[in-house]
Order: sequence, then structure tokens, then C-alpha cells
Amino acid sequence: VQLQASGGGLVLAGGSLILSCVASGSTLETYAIGWFRQAPGKKRTGVSCISSSRGYYSTEYADSVKGRFTVSRDNAEKAVYLQMNNLKPEDTAVYYCATDAWRDFCSFNDYEYDSWGQGTQVTVSS
Repeated sequence: VQLQASGGGLVLAGGSLILSCVASGSTLETYAIGWFRQAPGKKRTGVSCISSSRGYYSTEYADSVKGRFTVSRDNAEKAVYLQMNNLKPEDTAVYYCATDAWRDFCSFNDYEYDSWGQGTQVTVSS
């Protein structure tokens, strides 16, 4: 499956953005989808994840975004969304969506994913 992330942009602190991750080449409901981000000079870290249908579409969030970010999916549209509210300057990063052919359940270990979207830049100004 190929993924394409979009929706990034420049926003003031406290603002909101919705990131989209659209899949091509396969249905999406059989894949867990992870959202990761990488800030300049820092390692890539997991932000959120939504499991596949076998995982009952359970969701997980990094502590830093709990209560502010919401992940959801629309299998008919082959899309996963990341609603980001109350954005903070420390959320500034390139955001990636990722999946793996055998992944039903969530993981924040980026090495467990083998298919990545191209990344979308999110910049939050104070």
C-alpha cells in the first residue's frame, strides 16, 4: 500500500489542523496506521495510531498530544485523519503516516513500519 500525507501548514499557537493520510493500491481497513513526527535535529517519534479492523480500530496517543489530537479513519475513502487542536510551538515538525503489510495493532516503534507517506510540514508559531 502507498500512503500520501497532506494537510500541514502554518498555524498560530492554539489553532487547529487536520492531517490526512490517503492510501492507494489497497483497502485500508486491514492496516493499522501510525502517525509520526520529526522535528529538526530530533528523532522521529510516534504521535498517534489507529489499529485495523482486527484491532477494533483502537487508538493510541503519545502523552504529549493526549486530549488535543484525535485520530480517525474512513475506510471507504481509504483515509486516516489526525485532528490536531490547541496546537503548540513544540508540535512543529514534519508529520508522517505509516503502515506495515502485517500490522493490525498499534506501535510507536518506527522500525516496525515499512510503508511511509512523504511527510507534511506543520509549523506552529507562538
